[in-house]
Amino acid sequence: MAELLGRPRLDVESCESTQALVDTTLGEGAIVVADHQTAGRGRLGRSWEAPAGTAILCSVLLKPPSERHAPELSLVAGVAVADTLERATGLSVQIKWPNDVMLRRRKVAGCLAEGREGAVVLGIGVNVNQTSDELPENAGSLRTLTGRAWDREELLASLLDDLEGRYAEWREGGLDAVYDGLAPRDFLRGRRVSVDGTSGVASKIDRDGRLEIEVGHGNVVTVESGEVAYER
Repeated sequence: MAELLGRPRLDVESCESTQALVDTTLGEGAIVVADHQTAGRGRLGRSWEAPAGTAILCSVLLKPPSERHAPELSLVAGVAVADTLERATGLSVQIKWPNDVMLRRRKVAGCLAEGREGAVVLGIGVNVNQTSDELPENAGSLRTLTGRAWDREELLASLLDDLEGRYAEWREGGLDAVYDGLAPRDFLRGRRVSVDGTSGVASKIDRDGRLEIEVGHGNVVTVESGEVAYER
């Protein structure tokens, strides 16, 4: 059971976004959990919405050491989500750079690390019990991909436990310390991709959390962030 993350906990029935409700004056590990978000946020201003009572929607307050690169926490959280879902389902889970979690080639979760007032608010959304008609195109839920419903509270408890472990590793040794959970799950590796005008074949997520793209003639371009399109 997580000792650092998950307390104090604020549960709300509905809110615009759990990210906005996190009080950064609280101690590290404070969490906001919502049953429903009306304006949940993903990367690049996208929305993250789900019918009430179907998804894990939470934001955790972290206060990492200043020497760590806080944006890496989206990948650290992705590794923790993958750990949880693999153990629960017995299926292989992959991470799509920079912040998505994939099951059977469908997005089932997203992680968003936002810096705020010297802290990091880490938002995590996991599609759990949505039906196919409640999901965006190319997304999946644990229910649609495994054929059964899941207990969201049990999954959240497991996720916080896994996140606490991976976060502790990252605090101690940076992204390199969690690379064992990242590199083998690299969803984009070997796929043709385009990232903000750079096109080629994704070769790997490096140990600094950047995506390496082979653009031809032995040349490799490294990108730190961006919008990814890939061949399915």
